[in-house]
Amino acid sequence: MQSLLSLAAAHPSRTYAAGEILIGQGFEGGDLYILESGQLAVERDGVRIATVATPGALIGEMSVVLGTMNTATVQAEKPTTVRVIRDAQQYLKTDPELTFRIAWLMANRLDATSAYLVQLTKDHAGKPEGGLLGRILSSLNATDEKRYTPINRGDMFGGPSGS
Repeated sequence: MQSLLSLAAAHPSRTYAAGEILIGQGFEGGDLYILESGQLAVERDGVRIATVATPGALIGEMSVVLGTMNTATVQAEKPTTVRVIRDAQQYLKTDPELTFRIAWLMANRLDATSAYLVQLTKDHAGKPEGGLLGRILSSLNATDEKRYTPINRGDMFGGPSGS
């Protein structure tokens, strides 16, 4: 299977300076980014959730595939170069190999996340957080169009809702 970098070789590169934002949470998405070099920080709701430094890493796919606003902020931590696929949702309709590669990556991420949550559920059986983990696993397997299952403080920390 070809790498994302080789599949995106015909798309333009863009370089970002340290501190520059590629993607802003809550802003309109639509472009895909493939890391060539550098390092990116990913934050969601002010919480750092990832550091991306591996060439060929995919950024921006959630908003493209879901057709939503960006779900996180992605900022260059040092000079960073990415390949940019503009209006990616439309472009992916014309490139089945790239589309399959992205689907493969997303399925791998979901599989790894599910396996991790199953292990955590086993580790926390009978504890308050075990209920939260079960709800997260259930939401991953939901077949309706509801995006997220609401989770309250009691689910995370035990005790009554909102306490």
